[in-house]
Amino acid sequence: MALIHGGDTEGFYMEYGYEPLDFSSNCNPLGPPEGVKRSICLSAEKIDSYPDPLCRRLCAAIAEYEGVLPQSVLCGSGSADLIDRLAYAGRPGKTIVTAPTFSEYERAVRNAGGEIIYHPLCEEEGYAVKDDILNRLTPDVDMLFLCNPNNPTGLTIESNLLNRILDACIRADILLVVDECFNGFLDQPGEHTLKFRLIDSRNLFILKAFTKIYGMAGVRLGYCLSTNGELLDAMRSAGQPWAVSSLAQAAGLAALRENIYIDETRQLIRSERAYLANALEALGMNVSKSEANYIFFRSDIPGLTDRLRSMGILIRDCSGYNGLLAGSYRVAVRTHEENVRLVDSLSACLNET
Repeated sequence: MALIHGGDTEGFYMEYGYEPLDFSSNCNPLGPPEGVKRSICLSAEKIDSYPDPLCRRLCAAIAEYEGVLPQSVLCGSGSADLIDRLAYAGRPGKTIVTAPTFSEYERAVRNAGGEIIYHPLCEEEGYAVKDDILNRLTPDVDMLFLCNPNNPTGLTIESNLLNRILDACIRADILLVVDECFNGFLDQPGEHTLKFRLIDSRNLFILKAFTKIYGMAGVRLGYCLSTNGELLDAMRSAGQPWAVSSLAQAAGLAALRENIYIDETRQLIRSERAYLANALEALGMNVSKSEANYIFFRSDIPGLTDRLRSMGILIRDCSGYNGLLAGSYRVAVRTHEENVRLVDSLSACLNET
């Protein structure tokens, strides 16, 4: 089976016999908080009992954290699980996705029998979402997916435009799905969220996850926010009742208390993103102005992914994204020592060519 996402460290280990330095997935370089790890260990004492299928304590804690009502929260086994549930519950016909963007939206909609309409983003404008997307929002469209910040470019959508998009979706009765899974890494996350519009729009659906910001990819825990109760009920029925393990629920409760950890994360990402972007530009790479914890760039170095892999470093080859060409790559922002190693390895690849 061909893997379409980054983070295949197991495949690397099976091939080389040691752990790689993984820049291909965008998890928190600090690793999971100590409080989360302790909570998982303690919750292991009760794994003989079924988890709460409604995640009531966790939903209440998320609601308080996000400033919404508990009935507006639904938890799942990562955001990918919720995307699948949404597609099967909503059964959208025409669905708009930008190109490029996260591939799971398209996969889930197609598997549910829906039709995908691509909205190409312009390379000359840095693959930013612009006003022209408003022309696409007609009543024959059922759903629109927006990743904010976008994956793989790391760009956010200008706040005024994002609100205008939601207004257009309300008028055309389109469900606007905004993926905010990387919002927590932004310098000012509150300026790039639509969650404050949930109260006045059943047409808004927001995806969030513990996966990236808390370094919990192996735990599999995500959630969504919506005031459309009928849609959330249909999504519950579209998956298994015990989708979120008791260990994951305990980990989520512990993570929401890690405020200092989040502050430290943003400080690290802010400084190291600037270092890594400048270093890549100095090597002659065409670098996007990412606002997230990853950087998108273009390079003419032949076979770059394989060359770095032979050096023990994984990066994300983005040529498989719709709308991108060969020579497109994404790298996570990691610790300074790890970022220096990546830059040195890229420099070695340049010297070889």
